[in-house]
Amino acid sequence: VQLQASGGGMVQAGESLRLSCLASRSTFGIYTMYWFRQAPGKEREIVAAISRTGGGTYYPDSVKGRFTISANYDKNTVYLQLNSLKPEDTAVYHCAASNKNTYSPREFDYWGQGTQVTVSS
Repeated sequence: VQLQASGGGMVQAGESLRLSCLASRSTFGIYTMYWFRQAPGKEREIVAAISRTGGGTYYPDSVKGRFTISANYDKNTVYLQLNSLKPEDTAVYHCAASNKNTYSPREFDYWGQGTQVTVSS
């Protein structure tokens, strides 16, 4: 499956963005979907995940209460709503997929080019 992320941009602290991840085919019932971010000099961090059927979600403490992952399976699209953005959220955000039923896979099966999110103070 091919994944294409979009929706990034430059915002000020406290503002919001919504990222979209368009999949080339249906992911429902097949893939756990993730959003992860990569900032220069920092380790990759999974910031959200949604289970294969959308019934469960995961967030690390760093974004819990601020980020929300959702899916529209009719549109083969996964979203990430980013609220109350902070400068430390600045990173390239990627979407990814795994056929494993886990929120912390050792590796992804598929991932796409990311979208840059820049938050100024």
